[in-house]
Amino acid sequence: MDQLMENKSFKAAFEQEYSKLLVSEEIARIRKEAHLTQDALARKIHSTKSAISRYESARYRGYSLSLLEKIACACNAGLEIKFVPQPAHA
Repeated sequence: MDQLMENKSFKAAFEQEYSKLLVSEEIARIRKEAHLTQDALARKIHSTKSAISRYESARYRGYSLSLLEKIACACNAGLEIKFVPQPAHA
C-alpha cells in the first residue's frame, strides 16, 4: 500500500474515494446516535428512506451543503467543514 500511495494519481483517487466514504459513514453515525431510523430521518428532512440509504452509500456524490445542514439539524448535530492544506505538487 505504501508503494501505491507514492503514485500521485493513485493517491489522489484514493483520497477522493476515502472522503466520500467518510461523509456517508458520518451520516449513518449521527443518524444512529440520534436514535433515528432511515425512515424517521427521511420524514424529518422531508425526503424518502431510499434517499437516506443513498446518502449513506459511499457511491453517492450529490451532497450539497443544504442537504448536510438539514441532516445535521434533524440529528441534533453540528456541521463542520474544514479546508486542509495539500502538499505542494512538484
